[in-house]
Amino acid sequence: MSVTSPIGGHVMVTGGLATGGLRYAADIGAEMIQVFVSNPRGWALSAGDPAQDERLREAGLPTFVHASYLVNLGSPNAETLERSVATVRHNLRRGAEIGARGVVVHTGSAVSQSRADALRQVREHLLPLLDEIPEGGPDLLLEPMAGQGQMLCATVQDLGPYLDALDFHPRAGVCLDTCHAFAAGHDLAAEGGVAETLDALHGIAPGRLKLIHANDSKDACGSKRDHHENIGAGHIGAQPFADVMRHPVAAGIPVCIETPGKVERHREDVELLKKLRDS
Repeated sequence: MSVTSPIGGHVMVTGGLATGGLRYAADIGAEMIQVFVSNPRGWALSAGDPAQDERLREAGLPTFVHASYLVNLGSPNAETLERSVATVRHNLRRGAEIGARGVVVHTGSAVSQSRADALRQVREHLLPLLDEIPEGGPDLLLEPMAGQGQMLCATVQDLGPYLDALDFHPRAGVCLDTCHAFAAGHDLAAEGGVAETLDALHGIAPGRLKLIHANDSKDACGSKRDHHENIGAGHIGAQPFADVMRHPVAAGIPVCIETPGKVERHREDVELLKKLRDS
């Protein structure tokens, strides 16, 4: 019998991580949640509230943290690099405090330097952070991007050299975003496209998949454009999400929506994914 994947979404935390986050989770029928522990579009690092942290831990929902969108460990800019390291370290610490399973970080861009130099930089600065993760702390989950610009990781195949740069560290996992993968050229909507993608991921990084971001795409396959759409309303369509959840590589892996809209749209997306999972 296959293991069931918990389905949920990125939740709003207005009023506190637990107060706001758990209320939003209940409103959309989430079985897992993802949160920001600081402003996702800034560098300020929030201290957190121990009482809220405890409530969130006690709720027992599988929880993930998404690091700031500004993080880029491949950046040639010294200030961006320094702030990125501090932000990832902070998110890992806060993730441990709330009992999170993983901290999602974008794999970054070389910007104006060579890919080889950027990967050397990732190795130099990310390996120490991975070594610092305590037993029971969250894994660091690498999320490939849609492939625009000088992104270090877009296709599943790009994860090979990236993980190799990190010596395939045991605390380095993968977060696969369906919209990003589709935009990068993995045709999840084609016959056998999901199986081909997940088989390739397993071949490169067996056992590393820890979280799936379930997002449809406003743009066509290979567009390299990161425009999320509600489940079934984009170019991927609904059926491939059922195929994802039924694939052995994704068995039991939490599924998190990051789709447009607010509570009502998010509830509809979660309900549709549950229907696809359970049918």
